Amino acid sequence: MWWITDTTGSITYLAIAGMAALLPQALLGPLGGVLADRYNRRVIMIVSDAVSALCMVVLIILFLTDSIALWHAFVMMSIRGGMQAFQSPASSASTAMLVPKSFITRAAGLNQMLQGISIVASAPLGAFAISVMPLGWALSIDVITAILAIVPLFFFTIPQFGKSQASNSMAKIKAEFLEGVLLVWNNPGWKRLYGLLGIVVLIIMPSFTFIPLLVKVYFNGGAPQVGLIEGLAGVGMLLGGAIVAIIVPRRKVRWILFGSTVGCLTLSFVALTPPTWFWMAAMWWLINGTTFIFINAPLTALLQSTIPNQFQGRVLSLLNTIMALAAPIGLGIASPLGELIGIRWLFIAMGIAGGLVSLLGFYSRFLREMDAMS
Repeated sequence: MWWITDTTGSITYLAIAGMAALLPQALLGPLGGVLADRYNRRVIMIVSDAVSALCMVVLIILFLTDSIALWHAFVMMSIRGGMQAFQSPASSASTAMLVPKSFITRAAGLNQMLQGISIVASAPLGAFAISVMPLGWALSIDVITAILAIVPLFFFTIPQFGKSQASNSMAKIKAEFLEGVLLVWNNPGWKRLYGLLGIVVLIIMPSFTFIPLLVKVYFNGGAPQVGLIEGLAGVGMLLGGAIVAIIVPRRKVRWILFGSTVGCLTLSFVALTPPTWFWMAAMWWLINGTTFIFINAPLTALLQSTIPNQFQGRVLSLLNTIMALAAPIGLGIASPLGELIGIRWLFIAMGIAGGLVSLLGFYSRFLREMDAMS
């Protein structure tokens, strides 16, 4: 993303990059969920991670031979996004089979902590690597970490509930995905929670694509500043995951809504910070990373503890599909709006709008009832 930002300085090109990464995930999400419930989840994770790493190898070669073009990056991002549609439901659904039900919330928090640690390490390391070596070689760090993620999967056995030997016809796959859709649709609480989160993602997801441009244009920063912002987001994930793992929230929906409200508002606070006070903007981004974990970890735990495991891949992929569809729609709206009002005011508007939508969730009777049952 930083290369696209530095090369073009364009909101439109960043939006195209975001769409390239998210649309394949949305389109392949239903298939990924069905496969995660039918076949070996460990193999699915290995293959998807390996293909993603191979895409990065292609980019490395293109950069080192000075043959890179924007469309190359867009294509590779599309393939990697598509692989995420398979990796994510397989990984999330596997967790519930590996830990006791009473430990699921802590496991979700610890998982977010691990992701935070990886971001804390990778963001400054990436910024340093870009500053001291060609970008092609800097990208090799991603390949190394992918290998480190793949190798342990060859040695672990992941149990799976009722692995299906059913027909591989498209009609059967559609029918199985529809089972997951109906499971959510027929539950008033889940239906409203999915809808609310989809709207929030549509509003605020462009901010995570456009943050390098805000740093460059408004704060007059470069790769080190972008690396700092991303690293602090990882620290926030680490803190948020630790808080969830220690407290083990019982009212999970309340935590989700609180995290969404505060996390959205911090986006506005980042852009309201004076351009010479970058350190304050970085602190707001740290809080943003912390509070958004109050969404992810409790939501994952709520899904894993209330949805039967044989449906979890499909229900999780439905959530991923909704968010992956909402995000490019949001980018399509935010891109021309940002060109019109400027990147700073775009962030302010997104944060306020997302926060107001999140607050509405507290007034939903079905979400309150869902919270009481969780």
